[in-house]
Amino acid sequence: MFVIPSCLWPGGRLVVLASTLGQNSVGAAVDSGLVMVNFGQSTGILRVDFDAGVGTPAGVEVMSLAEFRRRGAVRFTTPQRPDFHHLIAAVSGTLRQEVDFTTYEATPGSWLWVRPGQVHRWGDLRKVEGHLVLFESDFLDPMVAARLETPGGPVLYDAVDDHAVDLAIEHLCHEYGAVGTSPLDVHIAILRHLLSVLVLRLADRPGGLPGPTEDSETFRRFREAVERDFTKTHQVADYARALGYSPRTLRRATASAVGTNAKEFIDERVMLEAKRRLAHSDETAARIAAHLGFSSATNFNKYFQSRTGQSPIQFRNAARHPRGGA
Repeated sequence: MFVIPSCLWPGGRLVVLASTLGQNSVGAAVDSGLVMVNFGQSTGILRVDFDAGVGTPAGVEVMSLAEFRRRGAVRFTTPQRPDFHHLIAAVSGTLRQEVDFTTYEATPGSWLWVRPGQVHRWGDLRKVEGHLVLFESDFLDPMVAARLETPGGPVLYDAVDDHAVDLAIEHLCHEYGAVGTSPLDVHIAILRHLLSVLVLRLADRPGGLPGPTEDSETFRRFREAVERDFTKTHQVADYARALGYSPRTLRRATASAVGTNAKEFIDERVMLEAKRRLAHSDETAARIAAHLGFSSATNFNKYFQSRTGQSPIQFRNAARHPRGGA
């Protein structure tokens, strides 16, 4: 049984729910001071919910990586699927983070942005110094939160020699540690605006989040529909009908937003979920196929192999036993 140490998560309460991927997942809640931990089987993806503790601002937490290490983060190597944002800045050393099967390296001046719903795994933090900002989307100024819902959003940001970003995190850290120096509502309002500044500064970096357009609003609705219904249908025409657009409009909006066509966008989402479940759960290919809306395991196998060159089982074996791995 995989047990997460009670000192693991910074501040408040981290709620870690047993994986919903494994068909035999079970969970039990353990209340350890300010940390609530639910743990289940060792395989699967841990779903992590943000829940601020008493006396801390709801919806945001700011700390150094040194503090994160002190609270046991070096032991948290199991894949997790948080429902909140992580902004991680490297100040010294190289930070490696796996996000949805891609390994990213953040060197000094770089930031990693892990978004809600992405599956990620912490790398070795013992020789890395930097900052960690955890926040829920609705903590931000509403205009900024809406900006986060626009298409795009890379994981790795280069902010080397960006004085504005440096000032933004410096001011945010200072204010977060200044509890009691202002009325609580003022303190929270300042934190909300300072976090919004940091998010906008990063989003404004080259390759960051695009600004809203008519096409991006269409794509936002399409993306939300795909996220909700990709296990039910994989056809562009079905989404177009449900949203009141023509398939051509969805294809144009998707190409403008993310540079791919609408069918490929749907397929990428289906494939991502398939890979997550194959790599991190013990579900059979037949069960995964049924969950993802395929009429049979055979059809799923053909679909998967045509896009990866591997059968689902070959992919699972490679993901769990990479060459050169332990």
